[in-house]
Amino acid sequence: MSGLPVSNDEPTIRDVARQAGVSIATVSRALKNQPGLTEDTRRQVLEAAAALGYDLAKLRPVKARRIGFFMQRQNHALTSNPFYFPVLHGVEDACRKEGVALSYCQVAPEDNIPEIIRIQEVDALICVGHFDPEMLTAFKRSGKPVILVDNHQPGYLCVNTDNLTGAYQATQHLIAMGRKRIAFITGPHHFSIHQRQQGYMQALQDAGREIDPALMVQRYPIDEQAGAYPAMQQLLALKDPPDAVFAYNDETAIVAIQACLDAGLSVPEDIAIAGYDDIPNGAHGNPSLTTVHVDKEVLGREAVKLILHPKRKDDQVLVPVRLIIRQSTKSRASRRR
Repeated sequence: MSGLPVSNDEPTIRDVARQAGVSIATVSRALKNQPGLTEDTRRQVLEAAAALGYDLAKLRPVKARRIGFFMQRQNHALTSNPFYFPVLHGVEDACRKEGVALSYCQVAPEDNIPEIIRIQEVDALICVGHFDPEMLTAFKRSGKPVILVDNHQPGYLCVNTDNLTGAYQATQHLIAMGRKRIAFITGPHHFSIHQRQQGYMQALQDAGREIDPALMVQRYPIDEQAGAYPAMQQLLALKDPPDAVFAYNDETAIVAIQACLDAGLSVPEDIAIAGYDDIPNGAHGNPSLTTVHVDKEVLGREAVKLILHPKRKDDQVLVPVRLIIRQSTKSRASRRR
């Protein structure tokens, strides 16, 4: 039989050089985004590396001098986002301690991402939250290290909270409080939200509960916090309404509580409600909100650590979470103590 022997080994930098028809030194400069190459040569090497599935993490890291913090452009400012703003604080704190500069930019699908990266002059990218697949591809083609936060995609290093465990614990708590019909309010199609729904369903199954599709509703409009109000109304209108609700985040849970109060219900006496994220508003409400605490600044610091000290072989860093029990799920007896 003729031809080269088939190898199951991971591709090497030598393989990339052979595929691109250039020297090993040229491949190294291109993958590390070092100067001295034309854009056509750099693109040729990156395409060869992508075709072979070459792991960029195997390169000897170059100290990043400037890190870019990128979010997909939305209708609200970062400063009003109770989840991602603390993540930025964590990134900023880690960069300051490491002596690394930080740039922040919001981008949209129609933007020229390669040009934005060039103008920002960043050496590595932290992409936070949801991004369209085409946008992530544009980031990766830059040849710079890319870390995803609150997202997970094959072929990327990621930092996430332990969404599945946190949702499991919150649902398990509601079960332990004697609640029989536990609903789930979900939101946009996103990795972390899907994981939380999986944790909710797993806790019900492990308790021997049937999963009732009527108890899983989506807020509408899906991308607006106010969309939780009609979602809660939909649950309350059921012939057999829930006596507990686990909302995929705290903002949704707070709106759900208001919908219940407006309907003349008492929380938690008539219906218990729990959220996720532990934002400040949840702790100061009446009733205060049971939630899953996420150390959001740690998410940011871990992302910077992956860039500057890339020693992990895993593709994901999971930040632990913990359940915080407050008034919105306590029994009547426990609230009187």
